Amino acid sequence: MNDQNDDTHFGFKTVAKDQKANLVAGVFHSVAGKYDLMNDVMSFGIHRLWKRYTIDCSGVRPGQKVLDLAGGTGDLAAKFARIVGPTGEVVLADINDSMLRVGRDKLRDKGIVGNVSYVQADAEKLPFEDNTFDLITIAFGLRNVTDKDAALRSMLRVLKPGGRLLVLEFSKPNVEMLSKAYDLYSFHIMPKMGEFIAQDKDSYQYLAESIRMHPDQDTLKGMMESAGFEKVDYHNLTGGIVALHRGFKF
Repeated sequence: MNDQNDDTHFGFKTVAKDQKANLVAGVFHSVAGKYDLMNDVMSFGIHRLWKRYTIDCSGVRPGQKVLDLAGGTGDLAAKFARIVGPTGEVVLADINDSMLRVGRDKLRDKGIVGNVSYVQADAEKLPFEDNTFDLITIAFGLRNVTDKDAALRSMLRVLKPGGRLLVLEFSKPNVEMLSKAYDLYSFHIMPKMGEFIAQDKDSYQYLAESIRMHPDQDTLKGMMESAGFEKVDYHNLTGGIVALHRGFKF
């Protein structure tokens, strides 16, 4: 029998820690081809506003180096590549090669080449030198990481002094009526949409469950501070359905 410390959650299920990465990989291999479409449909397009706000809070300037971690299909990386320009660099990193291929093809189709590289990487053990990046973003990816504390420490290590981390993630609605409506949508409508559009009900059931198992706003703030980030704050978006956390390395 596994010791309790060897277990973690996969949605609402309890699984061995060494199994979670493969289970999550299966979800994203399955959804990669319809990921952008489903994001638009499920969020009614609002995910684009959340990402735009993240970019506005990034403080990125031409010539800087950005890590878009769990960057998936490259929405943030595409914007950052244009901001940092030819003298800057964006690394689109994802643990899932299916998502990484979709992101690479999407950016190349947009003509975004030259200052973007693609790396298959585990957030818990980032394969970069210390003090490499001016900015790290992780959008809708931290909740799928097995050891979030290890991932946050790894991000701090590769961030330059003076750099910032932005974590955009589903969180806990701060209005009771909204929370009830969101639960109804997440557990009764979203999986059916996944079944109808992506022919994959189970993956979208997991995604709904994974949101509920992710730390709430104040808990994640504390985790970032424990990892060594300073001046940590967060901003609730859409009533707390999503939160953008920000922390600095000094």
